[in-house]
Amino acid sequence: MNTRLLKDEDWDTLCEWWKAWPGWESPPKSLLPDNGKGGLMVEKDGIPIIAGFIYLTNSEACWLEWVVSNPKYKNRDRKQAIELLITSIEQTCKGLGKTHMFSIGRNKHLIKIHEKLGWHVDKKPSYEIIKNI
Repeated sequence: MNTRLLKDEDWDTLCEWWKAWPGWESPPKSLLPDNGKGGLMVEKDGIPIIAGFIYLTNSEACWLEWVVSNPKYKNRDRKQAIELLITSIEQTCKGLGKTHMFSIGRNKHLIKIHEKLGWHVDKKPSYEIIKNI
């Protein structure tokens, strides 16, 4: 497996993935870092598996968000790909001098992987609050 930066050519694939998962919609590019290229993709043998976006801030924190995976990829190493994505984004943020990471999630499997990797998971529910202005 390898990790690479997102490219313009990934956009249609990401949109297909978001639409394939129940209750998900593609976010507008303008909401994503670097207009949809500000993140990483994990691939195996040229097959894209999972991607996530990195929001940079003017503090020592960065935000991992919009993690989406290939719903057709059913291999046993799927969990390994998720772990690779998260740890690669952690390393990218460390390399940028960031010392804190933040993410929001509701998928129980993704939350368990974050916990396994040493992330603190607040057990109290919270809500994403967004307004288009």
